[in-house]
Amino acid sequence: MVHFNENPRYTVHFDADGALSRAIEAWKDNLRAEKRRSGNTLAAYCRDLAAFLSFLADYRGQQPSFAVLNGLKVTDFRAFLADRAQKKISRSSLAREMSTLRNVFRFLERTGDVVNPAVGIVRSPSLPRALPKPLTRDQAFDVIKTAGRLQDEPWLAKRDMAFVTLLYGCGLRIGEAVALDVGDRPRGDSMIVYGKGRKERLVPVLPLVRDMIDDYLRARPDSPHDGDPLFVGVRGERVNPGVMQRQMRRIRNEIGLPETATPHALRHSFATHLLSGGGDLRTIQELLGHESLSTTQRYTGVDAESIMKVYRHAHPYADK
Repeated sequence: MVHFNENPRYTVHFDADGALSRAIEAWKDNLRAEKRRSGNTLAAYCRDLAAFLSFLADYRGQQPSFAVLNGLKVTDFRAFLADRAQKKISRSSLAREMSTLRNVFRFLERTGDVVNPAVGIVRSPSLPRALPKPLTRDQAFDVIKTAGRLQDEPWLAKRDMAFVTLLYGCGLRIGEAVALDVGDRPRGDSMIVYGKGRKERLVPVLPLVRDMIDDYLRARPDSPHDGDPLFVGVRGERVNPGVMQRQMRRIRNEIGLPETATPHALRHSFATHLLSGGGDLRTIQELLGHESLSTTQRYTGVDAESIMKVYRHAHPYADK
């Protein structure tokens, strides 16, 4: 029996024989130490694996082991997907579960415990490619201005303005912004950001972003040092991402923006507005910290869609 409680919010149990259990522990250690996966990501992977091993124990009527995994056929993996679909598991979750299984089987192949090409043959459910939903330039500016007038405490108002300006001005993920320390703040025209997997990237910083962060730090009731969190809550602890998401909901309700106006939409807006302003995809890929160019290419669809809207509205024969 393997237990997973790396993240205190989750406890995952799944049954496997001793040798497989030890291999799974080694796989988890690899994800944690070498791949630098977060606790939440590890918990999600282990839930995916637990679902598969639980299905396998019922489906095959025996405890999962190296021998069982080696003997699996394409039809077995398809039976797993069919069982999960019958349980109303979403297509995106099914795709992630298959990705987890491929990751596990690749690891076990490297250790020489399991060699089974069947898992690579099974196709994951196709997912609709939803286009990012950025804000317009005016909406982005309205978000920044509104953030400064929804807090009673002046220093909190300055914090919120600095936070949303950083997301829009530098294209940061909310987690990347929350993880910054005071010593990480921009002091010049660029700053170092640590993205997914603690991958380091250099992002340019507009003077407005730098000035708003400095203004916020001057207004903070404590005396922040370089090792302290950059963005803090009312008790002085590192601010929770949920707090900033809640503030964004207040902002969008105040100025009548749709539910898609989230903190991540500011990152989408950063990329889309750069692209429409003449930025090239490779540069934008680097600024966003995307591993694959195909992820960045989604923004070309957004830009093309906005161009067509202008065309249909402006061309004299568009409604003929």
